Amino acid sequence: MPDSENPATAVTFPPAFLWGAATSAYQIEGAVREDGRTPSIWDTFSHTPGKTAGGETGDIAVDHYHRYRDDVALMAELGLGAYRFSISWSRVQPTGRGPAVQKGLDFYRRLVDELLAKNIKPAVTLYHWDLPQELEDAGGWPERDTAYRFAEYAQIVGEALGDRVEQWITLNEPWCSAFLGYASGVHAPGRTDPAASLRAAHHLNLAHGLGASALRSVMPARNTVAVSLNSSVVRPLSQDPADLAAARRIDDLANGVFHGPMLHGAYPESLYVATAGLTDWDYVLDGDLTLINQPLDALGLNYYTPALVSAADASAKAPRADGHGSSDHSPWPAADDVAFHQTPGDRTEMGWTIDPTGLHELIMRYTREAPGLPLYITENGAAYDDKIDSDGRVHDPERVAYLHGHLSAVRRAIADGADVRGYYLWSLMDNFEWSYGYGKRFGAVYVDYATLERTPKTSALWYGRAARTGALPEVEAV
Repeated sequence: MPDSENPATAVTFPPAFLWGAATSAYQIEGAVREDGRTPSIWDTFSHTPGKTAGGETGDIAVDHYHRYRDDVALMAELGLGAYRFSISWSRVQPTGRGPAVQKGLDFYRRLVDELLAKNIKPAVTLYHWDLPQELEDAGGWPERDTAYRFAEYAQIVGEALGDRVEQWITLNEPWCSAFLGYASGVHAPGRTDPAASLRAAHHLNLAHGLGASALRSVMPARNTVAVSLNSSVVRPLSQDPADLAAARRIDDLANGVFHGPMLHGAYPESLYVATAGLTDWDYVLDGDLTLINQPLDALGLNYYTPALVSAADASAKAPRADGHGSSDHSPWPAADDVAFHQTPGDRTEMGWTIDPTGLHELIMRYTREAPGLPLYITENGAAYDDKIDSDGRVHDPERVAYLHGHLSAVRRAIADGADVRGYYLWSLMDNFEWSYGYGKRFGAVYVDYATLERTPKTSALWYGRAARTGALPEVEAV
């Protein structure tokens, strides 16, 4: 019996399992006009009236740019073994073209050195949604040239940091970049063109392949290259053939559109058929799929909640319960005849159902989908309405229970034969949560946005104990 199913047995992890936390540049750095940085699409989007809750922006965020040493010290105090962060493309290469700004690179050099001095492994994500605005002005991800600009940027960063950073991730959640950015418009750049979103998806895939090759051309062979996908666990409402077909359609749009070319060198034929009314995919040029299908050293999986779908009348107008923000435009091209349903169970502050079985299911799927490829959970976590108590502490037992449940699912997958080598909690600290502004707190560390003071929540102390011991404490242990 797997130990996660036996309450009398501690849930323990392999000794080499990596315990980390994750953040992204625009959500935490601030300093948006310092040292040569120019606007990204998220600077433009967040300063556009009506695009973010309360008109909030990442101009200051949590001021990590100036407070990184204290933040790294806090990670070390908690016992974290790894830190996944993203590079601000606009800070390194302000126009998305040409030579690097050394002051921008120097910030990341200092951050990496600080992490290594504290025995924390840095993991670099090159792109976490913050495209330089000048590249968007030239057409953005729907334009093929953007993929080649990304490869140039990847080479710059790889040359600067590749001697000290061993773990590299090309893209974070390209699904969000393509479909929330260019189809539903709830993310930057806020466009609502479903055909353009499919072109964006292809050019993000191309950017991944070209970027992976660029990294490997300038880095030591010991370094690893991965990608982080927010692959969906898509479940049909019933076993009715129409519902099964709806689930397949969404699975293609959520998963196959990225892992098909990245892992197998081909898009699903059913995706071509389903989207034929929007595009003929003529932007997939000869040789593209080979360029995209680069060997990966690992695959990052981001998981929060499953999707439940059924067939529906395309003319029916009902709220779309897919958990991806409110918009009159769907992030699912050519899928207006698919309905999304709320899955039963407790929910986080985001309205997302808490279901650790989905994480186990996702891990086992990719264990079959890409046998022999090591896996990392590069994002998993929950938002709650956290408050500082009168004793100065932040008690978040719901998040502790969430983490215990999902880490137990990871351990069960390992027991079932999955090669999962690490887990990155989302997020290290409260931060700018995209179009939700500062209203959703995902952090294990509480941030007072008025003073920017950091306070580890109960969940941070609990997770730190797990990281130090390699075993999950009881939920009530902190």
